Amino acid sequence: MGARRFGRVNWLGLYTLALREIARFMSVWQQTVFAPLMTAGLFVTVFTVALGRGDREVMGLPYLAFLGPGILMMSVIQNAFANTSSSMISSKMQGNIIDTLMPPLSPGEILTGYLIGAVARAGLVAVSIGAGMALLLGQLPQNPLWAVLFVLLAAVLMGGLGLVGGIIAQKFDQMAVITNFIVTPLSFLSGTFYSIQALPPVFYAISHINPIFYLIDGARFGFTGVSDADPVLGLAVSAGCAAAVCALAWALLRSGYRLKP
Repeated sequence: MGARRFGRVNWLGLYTLALREIARFMSVWQQTVFAPLMTAGLFVTVFTVALGRGDREVMGLPYLAFLGPGILMMSVIQNAFANTSSSMISSKMQGNIIDTLMPPLSPGEILTGYLIGAVARAGLVAVSIGAGMALLLGQLPQNPLWAVLFVLLAAVLMGGLGLVGGIIAQKFDQMAVITNFIVTPLSFLSGTFYSIQALPPVFYAISHINPIFYLIDGARFGFTGVSDADPVLGLAVSAGCAAAVCALAWALLRSGYRLKP
């Protein structure tokens, strides 16, 4: 993992790795930034036509106002996860992961570099969708700081989870299983398109053990001032999950698990 340093940070190496991760997704910005904006627009259109016609309200909000933050956060979650997972698994499959492991970068610096890329991509997606919500729906965050905090936590949590998945997976098929059977169901079954208050008691309770629920609910509070759960609790759960996932990613990087030839 490179030379050990005590009380020092390899700023140049960290900057280079972070710049590489940002340049990687910006080189195909049509797929990584523009495509999520189009997907969000399609979701809004389809669900508005199917469920949001007339004076339909959810939690006292017009359906579009309720739906917008959920769509934004779902896009943030999926793109943060995709950025780190695709970068790691691609490096392993192509055999150039050694270019990341050989420089004098500590596990924490490697983790931070990957997370900066995930946060940058998720942030661009959030800004583009948020701008669309402001222009088309006139929807601005009522509590901007809360909205930014939950977007940042979502990017860090899912970026860390994507890195863990990319390290554990040994081929693209295994990465697809993690995406399709873990990340996507958790994203869709988290109150993105509905209020969990409408669920039967059993599913209502189950929803509260889904960390993505707290991310989406917290962002909805940031945009609308309305939430299913206490936003302070959501912030604590989200921060705790992000810290745990990042700690696991750091441990895997430190051990070299499935990274070293």
